[in-house]
Amino acid sequence: MPKISVEIPQELLEDLDDHVGDDGKFVNRSDAIRASIRKTLDILDEIDDRHDRLDSDE
Repeated sequence: MPKISVEIPQELLEDLDDHVGDDGKFVNRSDAIRASIRKTLDILDEIDDRHDRLDSDE
């Protein structure tokens, strides 16, 4: 799996960390970020579909 590097504001990182760990929804930051990206892309696909912007090949 490729690795990437991103810069995010400290406040956003702290919010993310609230959902990571033994008491959180995610095992680690990577899992949380992957889930967030998947969810965001799903939402964008739904918006594109409503506006007939998706390719018919999909």
